[in-house]
Amino acid sequence: MDTPAPYQAVLDEVGPRLRRLRTDRGLTLGAVCESTGISKSTLSRLESGRRRPNLELLLPLAALYRVPLDDLVGAPEVGDPRVRLAPRQLANGGTFLPLSRTPGPLQAYKMIIPDRGAEPELRTHEGYEWMYVLDGRLRLVLADHDFVLGPGEVAEFPTRVPHWFGSADGRPVEVLSLFGRQGERMHVRARPRSAD
Repeated sequence: MDTPAPYQAVLDEVGPRLRRLRTDRGLTLGAVCESTGISKSTLSRLESGRRRPNLELLLPLAALYRVPLDDLVGAPEVGDPRVRLAPRQLANGGTFLPLSRTPGPLQAYKMIIPDRGAEPELRTHEGYEWMYVLDGRLRLVLADHDFVLGPGEVAEFPTRVPHWFGSADGRPVEVLSLFGRQGERMHVRARPRSAD
């Protein structure tokens, strides 16, 4: 089976890289042979590119030269795995950061809620909200009930109930929010074990 061109270029560089690592460390083919159990002729052919590298040969060499296998073969870099989501400013001065990358019935957000300073103005809309306070004190008004939640506390409610939330003490509040537009509730799948 033929090796695709981009990978062939990577494989072509393995031999010269192995020779460079050996000479940089002041080792002879004989010393590498003794340490790894790979024959001199195989090592020579590997370094000259006349032998295809494989894991059986590269793993002991990576261990001897103390380099990661990726460095030994010059593997192409993988893209940055971090998700970089852009925060959005709300009209009331707050900030929210969408944590969900794909559309779906439930969406996750991190919100920083400022002191709104005004008297609560309750509103309603379709959906179901679950809020977890990370930092600060959250004032949550649900219909005729007025609650203050601190770090580690959770509230969940259907958003058809008149509601309002903001800072309880004049400082910003950090909250994780899960919101279901069609009224979906969060489902916990784990159940505690029953006592025998």
